[in-house]
Amino acid sequence: MAWWSRKRRPEPEERLSVSDLAELFGSGFDGPLFRTTMSSLSDESVATTAAGAFLSNGPVFSLVLARLQVFSQARFQWTRFQAGRPSDLFGSPELGVLERPWQGGTTSDLLARMELDVSLAGNSYIRRTSRTRLNWLRPDWMTIILRSNEDADHPGDAADVEIAGFAYKPGGASSKQRMQIFLPNEIAHYAPIPDPDRHFLGMSWITPVIRDVQGDNLQNEYKRAFLRNSSTPNMAIKFDPKITTKQIREFKDLMESEHRGALNAWKTLYLGGGADPMVIGKDFRELDFAVTQGKGESRLASAAGVPPSWVGFSEGLQGSSLNSGNFTAARRRFSDGTLHHLWANVSASLETIIRSPEGAQLWYDTRGIPFLKEDSEAAAAVQSKEASTIVALVRDGFTAESAVAAVRNHDWNLLKHTDLLSVQLQPRTGPTDDGAGDNDDNS
Repeated sequence: MAWWSRKRRPEPEERLSVSDLAELFGSGFDGPLFRTTMSSLSDESVATTAAGAFLSNGPVFSLVLARLQVFSQARFQWTRFQAGRPSDLFGSPELGVLERPWQGGTTSDLLARMELDVSLAGNSYIRRTSRTRLNWLRPDWMTIILRSNEDADHPGDAADVEIAGFAYKPGGASSKQRMQIFLPNEIAHYAPIPDPDRHFLGMSWITPVIRDVQGDNLQNEYKRAFLRNSSTPNMAIKFDPKITTKQIREFKDLMESEHRGALNAWKTLYLGGGADPMVIGKDFRELDFAVTQGKGESRLASAAGVPPSWVGFSEGLQGSSLNSGNFTAARRRFSDGTLHHLWANVSASLETIIRSPEGAQLWYDTRGIPFLKEDSEAAAAVQSKEASTIVALVRDGFTAESAVAAVRNHDWNLLKHTDLLSVQLQPRTGPTDDGAGDNDDNS
C-alpha cells in the first residue's frame, strides 16, 4: 500500500502513467478493480450465463442476431453539431481505420463484434494498435482501474472517481499470462446499458431475464421428455396386490422396451395380470403450452428492445400485430428506440481512439440501410413540408434567415419581418408610376 499512499492526494492535473499503473498492480493493490464478467448466476445449466444462453437458447440467439444484423450496417462519418443537431456528414482519411479495422475486417465486422460483446457481457473493448489497425479485447479478461483525488483508498466510493486505466490479462484473473496495462485514451469502452451498482461498467440486457431464459429451456426439456417418453402424458400403472415385485419389474422392463421413446409412440398397449393404466399430469393442450412459451419469448424481446414481430415470435405474428400500421410502428420502435441509441453511444465510444477534426464529432451514417428506407422517405416528406413552409414565410415578408431558423428550431419567436408586403419584395421591372411616361406619350 506504500505506493498508493504516496499517490493519495495528487495535484488535480496529475494522471497515472502506464508505468504507474504497472507499479500499482505489482504492489499488491487490493482496491476496487471492476472486472467485466460473463460468470453465471448459478450452476443449474449452461444457460445461467448470457454467453451460454446465446449458445443454447433459440429466442436469445434470434434476438441478438436481429440486433446485430441491423446495427452492423451503419457506417461512420464526421459531423458538427449546430443548434444541438448533427449537420452535414463528411469523411476523412482517419476514418479508414474504422472501415478496415483489421486484416479482412470491415466496419460491419467491428460493429457486429461490439454488439455481440455488449449483449453477452455488457461491455466491449477495442484497442488501437497502430494508425491502421484495431484489436478486439475479450471483455471477461479486462479489468477497469479506478482512481480518486479525494479518497485514494476507496476511489470507487469517491465523488470524483474516474478511470485510471485498463488491465488486460489473457486467460483471465487466474491465468499466469502477463498482464497488459492501458491508459483510458488507448481503449474504446462501449457499454450502452450501465450497471446500476458499478461505475463505468455496462450490463447485458440478458441479465435481468436470465430466469426467463432458464424457464424457456426447461419448457424445451419438457417437450424433449414428452417425446422421449412415448409422446404421451405421464402414465401410472396400478397392479393387483397379488402381483410380486419381481413380476412388476419384469413388466416394467418389457413396457419400456416396447413403448418408450418417440419412435414407439401410438403403439397399442396390451396389459394383463390386473394392470390398470392411469393418465396423470397434463398434456400440451391442457398446459396451453404455446401461449406459455410465447409469453416468455415476448419478455425476452422486450428486454432486448426488439419487437416480437421482427423476430418471428408467435405472439408477434397474431392479430393486429401484422397490420401495416402496427408493423411499421414496431419497426420504428426498434430503430428509434434501440438502434439510434446504440449507434450514438458506439460513435462516442470509438471517438476515444480516433483523431477527430477540430470541432467535429464521430457520428453514424444510416443512409444505406434498407431497414431504415421508410424512415428516409418519411424524413424526405418532412423536409418537403418544411421547405414549403419556409417559402410561404419568405413570400409573406419574413427574412429568409429567420424563416429557416424558425422552422429548423420549431420556434416561431425567431421570425423577423421585413415590414414589406409580399408584392413589394419583387424588384421593379416596368416603367415608374410618376406620370413621366404618359407625358412623353402625349408629346
